[in-house]
Parts: sequence; structure tokens; C-alpha cells
Amino acid sequence: MDATGAPSRAAKELPSRSTPAQSEQQNAAGDAAGAPCSAAAQGACQPASPASGTSEQSGSQDRSNEGRRRGRRRRRRNQQPAEGPVYGALDLGTNNCRLLVACPSAEGFRVIDAFSRIVRLGEGASASGKLSEPAMGRTIEALKVCTGKMARRNVTRFRLIATEACRTAENGAEFIDRVHQTTGLRLEVVDRETEARLAVAGSASLIAPDCGRSLVFDIGGGSTELMLLENADGDHQLHDWTSLPVGVVTLAERHGGVEVGRATFDGMMEDVRPAISDFLNRAAFPVEEGLGCHMLGTSGTVTTIAGVHQNLRRYDRSKVDGSWISRGDINGVTDRLLAMTYEQRADNPCIGPDRADLVLAGCAILCTMLQQWPCERVRVADRGLREGILTELMTEDGTFGRGPRSRRRRSRGLYGGARAPRTDAANR
Repeated sequence: MDATGAPSRAAKELPSRSTPAQSEQQNAAGDAAGAPCSAAAQGACQPASPASGTSEQSGSQDRSNEGRRRGRRRRRRNQQPAEGPVYGALDLGTNNCRLLVACPSAEGFRVIDAFSRIVRLGEGASASGKLSEPAMGRTIEALKVCTGKMARRNVTRFRLIATEACRTAENGAEFIDRVHQTTGLRLEVVDRETEARLAVAGSASLIAPDCGRSLVFDIGGGSTELMLLENADGDHQLHDWTSLPVGVVTLAERHGGVEVGRATFDGMMEDVRPAISDFLNRAAFPVEEGLGCHMLGTSGTVTTIAGVHQNLRRYDRSKVDGSWISRGDINGVTDRLLAMTYEQRADNPCIGPDRADLVLAGCAILCTMLQQWPCERVRVADRGLREGILTELMTEDGTFGRGPRSRRRRSRGLYGGARAPRTDAANR
């Protein structure tokens, strides 16, 4: 992508899903895509000029220069071409635009780049039936960033999906065309069954081995997917699933998300209870003693609750992903959030201003699930659709788990021991 925001030659024609036959051609195009940083960025990377002053100031300057040198070395390592094929997975939802870039590793795959931005594509669409111009503009700007990252990383295999907002909006198809014309990306609008399957594929490794029955959920911005899995000789098989046409954005817009008292919160729960109850009754999949039943949540709601419960000073994926939280602790966090003002929720480092008006809508959906399927523990997954896409693409190619072994000592499962990019509540 050049300085004007136009897509580079390498990214001009990216279909929603690549095939192995396209890899060689795309890789050759990607080799020419690396763009130098701007003059301002280059200047920021230069060591500061020596300055006169006290020895204390000199020591501080030395530490600053060393920090810059470490930063440059780290950036050079990150910019080195990956060994073997490079894969990309993009998930454009009602609330977020997310990208992962990864290459196969012996433990699964290794993430080499990532991007996440809250764009609120579906803002107001539940009432108007259309994607608004400001929302589409914000989203296209985020997608331009994704285009540049994929080009710089020489991504050769990818899948680029869009979910509920583009599925239901009257102008969803028009927006998809506009994205292609503006960014070069061809987004694939997936159905709800595909969305549910990918969520399971990306997170099922966190289901406890001794768990007989599990409820996997993905509380999105415009929809909520529920997947019931049963353990059959160590293989967690899908028993039933559903997709509810309500998420944190639609529920908050319907009931209000800024000033949320107990009455408003109870109204949210009543809103989603019939659909959740109908599904669980139909599936006839009760929580039973001795089966080690638990829930597995893969969404911003459950990761936010976990971060608040742990009193993190900054959201830390390594402390949240794979952690456990009890039913009582979820209720306790919900009570804490209900007692806060909107400003207090926005100031919480695990929530932030972009989620402050949505988090209680997510809590209402989760608390309703826990009433209807009353297990005592929930496992938290800071992973989902993108990881599911990467897993499926690499499995199709026979490259999943076949890359070089990570040099890091501690493995993080699918991520092959790689440290996930630092993130916070603003862009998670």
C-alpha cells in the first residue's frame, strides 16, 4: 500500500480464499511489496544525539539509546521472511476487524503478525437495516492496514471472512464490492454454520480431556453461536449447534449500554432467555454429575470478564487464554460492573472506552446461559475464528504441526510457543 492508501500491486487482487495453486504467484508478488518506512518513522528510529548534562542524564540517555537499539533489532527480526508458507486469516465481525498471520510450526502454528481494531461495522444496523457510511469508512481503513500486513508478510494462503453484519445488512453485498475496489480484498460472507464450526476448530484444544460434555460459545457483536460437544473416546464431537441473531452490539442498542442498572440488565436477560432455553431444551443435553461438564468461551465478553476478575493492570493474553473462571466469579464480576458508572467501566484497563457500553450486554447473555446450563466452571479462550481458519488451511495443505520447532521453552498450544502480540482492551 502506498502513502495515499491505495493497495500495492501485491495486494491488489486478493480473493476471499486462496488455493495452493495460487501460492507461487502470490509469493512472487509479495516479494516486491515491502515498502520502506516513512521519513518520520525512520527519524524516530535514529539514536538521539549526545547531549551535555549530568552523569545521571547521560546514563538515562544511554538506556534510551539501548532501548532504541533493542527495538530496531526486534523489528529486523520480525521483518525477516518466514521459513516456508505464510498463512493469513481475517475475521470481519459486527464489532471487530481481526487478522492473524502465521506459519506452520512443530506445535501447530506460529503467529508472526496480528491486527485487531474495534470498527463497529454493525453500529445502528439493527434499527436501520443498513451499514452506515461512517461505519463502512472505519472498517475500510482497518482493512487497508490488513492488506499492507499481508503483503509485507508475503502471505500465500489465506481466508478472509465476514460474518453477521454483512450477512444481514441490506447493503452488505454493496459493501463487499466496495471493499474489493478500495483495498483489493475479496471478503467471503460465511453462513452461521461455518462460523460455528470455525469457532470450535480454533478453540476446542482448550476443552479439558476429561470433559464429557461442553458448551462452546462465541458471543459476537451481532450474533451468538452455541455449540454442544460430547466426548467420544477422547474426540470432542459436535452434538448440536445454533446461532442466535443477537450479540453485544444489537442487545446494547436495543436496551442501552451506557447507563445500565439492574432493571435494564434483567431486561437484557429476558430478551435472550427464550432462544437459549429453546435450543438447550431441544438438544436435550443436560449438565450431569461425573461428566466434568464445563463451558468454553471464545469472545471478547469472556476474556474481558476474566481480565477484570484477575484485576489485571493491563490486559494480558498469556494470563487470560486457557484460564478458568467459576460461575460464582462471573456473577461477582457482573455485580461489580453493574455498580460502576460508564466512566468507571471505560477506565478499567481490561474494558476501555470502546467496550464500556457493550460489556454488560455480553454479561447478560453469558449469565443467561449459566442459568439455563448451570455448570460450575468456564474456560476462557482468547482464540477463535482466525485460529480455526489457520488450522483448517494448514490441515488441508498437510503443513499443520510440520514447521520448525519453536525456540521458546513454553509452548502455548496452537501458537507453537510464540508470544502473541501485546494487546489491550482498546484493540482486542
